[in-house]
Amino acid sequence: MSTVNSARRARVILGALVVLFAAYWVGARFGPHQPINVGAVPPPSAKPSESGTPAPTTVAQRDGILTDDESINVRVYRQASPAVANILTKATEYDFFMDAVPVEGAGSGFVIDPRGYILTNFHVIQEAQSIEVVLGDQTHYPAKVVGADQRNDVALIKIDPKGKSLVYLTLGDSAALQVGQKVLAIGNPFGFQSTLTTGVVSALGRTVQTSQTTFIDEAIQTDAAINRGNSGGPLINTHGEVIGINSAIYTPSGTTAGIGFAIPINTAKNIAHDLMTDGRVHTAFLGVETLPVGGYLAGALDLPVQEGLLVETVTPNGPAAKAGIRGGDRSAQAGMRRIYIGGDIIVAINDQKIANQFDVNIQLNHKRPGDTVNIALYRGGKKITVPVTLSERPGS
Repeated sequence: MSTVNSARRARVILGALVVLFAAYWVGARFGPHQPINVGAVPPPSAKPSESGTPAPTTVAQRDGILTDDESINVRVYRQASPAVANILTKATEYDFFMDAVPVEGAGSGFVIDPRGYILTNFHVIQEAQSIEVVLGDQTHYPAKVVGADQRNDVALIKIDPKGKSLVYLTLGDSAALQVGQKVLAIGNPFGFQSTLTTGVVSALGRTVQTSQTTFIDEAIQTDAAINRGNSGGPLINTHGEVIGINSAIYTPSGTTAGIGFAIPINTAKNIAHDLMTDGRVHTAFLGVETLPVGGYLAGALDLPVQEGLLVETVTPNGPAAKAGIRGGDRSAQAGMRRIYIGGDIIVAINDQKIANQFDVNIQLNHKRPGDTVNIALYRGGKKITVPVTLSERPGS
C-alpha cells in the first residue's frame, strides 16, 4: 500500500511540474516578460540617468534601435523630403505625318526659398508647355519657368505657395567637399516619389560632357544610386545641406551603374542668384567665331601649331575686338565649307590648353562679365599673350 501511495504521489508531483512548466512557457512567449538575450546591451532608453530618472528618449530610440549611420539617414530624409519636388511636364511633338503627339515627362527638383523658387535641371523642363509640381506632402502646384542656364543644365522654376509656409533646403558649399564624404540623394526615380539612396563622394573635379554644347563642370561623382527621374533632385550632405544637383549617370545598360554625377551647388547658387535678382544669367562672353585646326587643316594651311582654334571672325566692339584679336582676312574652301583664314590662332586661356570650342566654354564657365583672361595665341609665326576683359553675352 505504501508503494502504491508513493507512486501516486510521484505522479501528482510530476503532473504539477508539467503544468508549472507549461504556464511558464506560455507566459514567457505571450506574456509581458521580455526575452533575455545573453550578452545583449539593454536599450539606451532603459538606462537611468545619473540622477536615477529615465534618460530622455531620442528619435532613434523611439523608432527602434538604429545605428549612428541609420539615424543620419532617417534625420536627413525627414528634414529634406518635404522640400523635394516631383516635376511633371507636358509638351507636344510632331510625328512623321506632322500630327501632334502629347509627350509627358518627369523629373525632380527642390525648394530653395519659401517664396516658392525651385531648382532643377534644364533638361527636365526643356520645351515643356506646362509644368506641375508635387511636393512631399502631395500638394500640387502649377509652375512657371523663371530662367535657365542651358550650358550648365540648371533651371529655376517657381510656384505660388498661396500663403503656405514651404519647407526649403539650405544650400551648402560644394568647394568644401572631400572624396569619401557620405551623401544622400532624394528624388523620384521611375516615378517613385521621395526615394532615398545613399553613397559617398567618389571623385571631384570631373568635367562631364552631356551633349555637344552642355557639360557638368567640376562635377561631383557619387555611387549613390541615381536613375531616370532623379535628375534635378538634391545631393545632400549629413548636415542636411544641398551640395549638388543630381544630373547624369554613366550607364551601359540604361540603369544605375554606381557612377552618377551632380552639378556643384556653388555653380547653381550663382545661376539662381542671377535669375532671382535680374531674371537672366550673367554669362561671360569672348566674342570670337573659331574653327579647330587639328590634323589635316593645320598642315593644309601651313600653320605654326598642330592644335588650336583659328579665329575666323570677331564680334564688332566685343571683348576680343577691343583687345586687338584678329579674325581672318581672306576666304578659302575647306571641303564643303568656305572658311576665313589668316586670323590669330588661340592655343591657351589662362595657361590652359585650348583645342576646341568645348575647351573655351570650360574656361569661360569659371568667369563672370568684367573678369580678365590671358589668351595665348599665334599671329603669323609669333606667339603672344593678350589680356581680354570679358563682357556679358548679348541676349543673355
